[in-house]
Amino acid sequence: MPVVFRYKGIRFFFYSNEGNPREKMHIHAESGAGEAKLWLYPEVSIADSAGYNR
Repeated sequence: MPVVFRYKGIRFFFYSNEGNPREKMHIHAESGAGEAKLWLYPEVSIADSAGYNR
């Protein structure tokens, strides 16, 4: 899984071949505090989150 960037201990990455059928464009975020999935299109929004607070 390619890491796009890291920010304050959070690793942002994607899977190159995820979902069947393919899911819309998104990125995963993960750290020791939790994990999240963010939709990137048509606008950035949270698809799922566990462990992170607002």
